[in-house]
Amino acid sequence: MFYHDNKLQYKVRVDKPNPAFANMLQQAIGGIEGEIRVCLQYLFQAWGSRGPQKYRDMLMETGTEEIAHIEMLATAVALNLEGAPMSMKDEMAKDKVIGAVMGGMNPRHVLSSGLAAMAVDSNGVPFNGSWVVGSGNLAADMYANVMAESTGRVLATRLWEATDDAGMKDMLAFLIARDTMHQNQWLAVLEELGGLKGVHPIPNSFPQAEENQEFNYSFFSTHIDAKNGANQEMANARWAQGPSMDGKGEFSLVNITPQGGIPQLAPPDPRGHAQKEQMTGSAGGGLVDKVKDIL
Repeated sequence: MFYHDNKLQYKVRVDKPNPAFANMLQQAIGGIEGEIRVCLQYLFQAWGSRGPQKYRDMLMETGTEEIAHIEMLATAVALNLEGAPMSMKDEMAKDKVIGAVMGGMNPRHVLSSGLAAMAVDSNGVPFNGSWVVGSGNLAADMYANVMAESTGRVLATRLWEATDDAGMKDMLAFLIARDTMHQNQWLAVLEELGGLKGVHPIPNSFPQAEENQEFNYSFFSTHIDAKNGANQEMANARWAQGPSMDGKGEFSLVNITPQGGIPQLAPPDPRGHAQKEQMTGSAGGGLVDKVKDIL
């Protein structure tokens, strides 16, 4: 169950409306780095959460907060569109390239939403639900959440740099601060679960004795000049020598060579109607005839 307050989580003020910036803000709403993504990600993780109740509750709290961030950004888009032309007739007369004439404004803010935000990115591409990660593994989901908040914070800082509007900078400074907190809280969960050594490898419930012990901590190099010393710098890298990050093995560098043979597939099934040449054998009669004989 959800409750709603008519007041925004944080103030949203636009000193000088800018339709082009409104379109840029769409990325923070419906883009892959945006608030719809993290909102749904945390909520779906919560709704499917099994185990200690506190993790479900935390995900619900944060997912619900992200709804408030969508509301703030949608308000910011609407305020930036106030005063934008509802008719493009005069603008089109000046230049046939509507996007250039409108100075970066998204025509769909006029044509589709009536000067309001939409569930799309800055290119007008609708939000994609496949971006939402909810694996049922708490540690794996926390890493996905750190990544989501990290790219979201990168986006918010770039938007902050892209505007001179004091009101927009203030709103974005708030959202950037919340991204800082959310990154830290997901990392705090990982620490509580045992840190790197406790959660890795994910899932830690699978017995590592079942892994191929020859390759589970080897860095594979496919560099074509590996035998000529091209890998010397790589060999000294942290991921190629010393104890593994989970403390359960030793890193090594392996100039990988093929471990399997050449794949051998059966001839085409005649019912699949490949070309005749594909079904012709190299010795004796054709494979088609052989298949007919068997049938």
